[in-house]
Amino acid sequence: MSRLVRLLPDRFTLYLICTVIIASIVPAHGQGVVIFGWITNIAVGLLFFLHGARLSREAIIAGLTHWKLHLTIFSATFLMFPLLGLALKPVLEPLVTPELYLGILFLCCLPATVQSAIAFTSMARGNVPAAVCSASASSLLGIFLTPLLVGTVVANAGSAPISFDAVGKIMLQLLLPFVLGQFARRWIGAWVHKRKAMLKFVDQGSILLVVYTAFSEAINEGLWSTTPIPALVGLVVCCAVILALALGLSALAGKMFGFSIEDRITLLFCGSKKSLASGIPMAQVLFAGHAVGAIVLPLMLFHQIQLMVCGVLAARYGKRPEIEG
Repeated sequence: MSRLVRLLPDRFTLYLICTVIIASIVPAHGQGVVIFGWITNIAVGLLFFLHGARLSREAIIAGLTHWKLHLTIFSATFLMFPLLGLALKPVLEPLVTPELYLGILFLCCLPATVQSAIAFTSMARGNVPAAVCSASASSLLGIFLTPLLVGTVVANAGSAPISFDAVGKIMLQLLLPFVLGQFARRWIGAWVHKRKAMLKFVDQGSILLVVYTAFSEAINEGLWSTTPIPALVGLVVCCAVILALALGLSALAGKMFGFSIEDRITLLFCGSKKSLASGIPMAQVLFAGHAVGAIVLPLMLFHQIQLMVCGVLAARYGKRPEIEG
């Protein structure tokens, strides 16, 4: 009986599954999309504010100066993924349509997520300061590097203008609340530190909101109806293979470089993710005149799979003993 219980999904995984089911049946439409977008932004802002209030200045400085970890994460995001997409072409391309494979290559060129990468790192009790620095920097670098990578990796892809609006949005939504939390730390830092359950609730709540809003958008775009079933099944396999290899190689690199368990967790969750929020606007510019829906479909599916898989991994890492060797 105890073995069967260990095989069952944990509570947070069940929450994720229920959220996907709800979004599939009752996706947000029209004004609801705007409302849930604002709620998600507020939840993410609160998450960063609480992290800013909880983290010491010494921990943040250590995160900023951990150049070896950041370099490894950036290499995974902007080097390992594109190489995987190209190297696996003989295996992946026959499983999907040409447009979907183009979308897979585009997916591999994108920056990492910010919100969910940091939230999962926090849930798993990894190096949150390093995750904040790395994930935020990845989004900023992606504005410059992704168009270059797409132009190099994807045939016949044009260049895209740099969107400074995206930089401003990152600063406003993520860095500003974090800085405000740092300023408020002297007054509320001890109070926040004693309420780990509250921070966990915000972490998990923000992820569930991201899942619902992202999946609602995918459903509204005709996720289950615009692609033949065999190609859709093949696409799921492609996304799962790429994610599994990315997670495995990231975990292997963490051990090879002798990172601590906290740093290996940060590498795992920051180095294996791709941003839906950055990807869709970029696709509209880079692939103007193409079937953008088919090109972003791999990203939408990969985004859902990575959230589900990383949710399970983060929950398991979070249950480890407090003291790690």
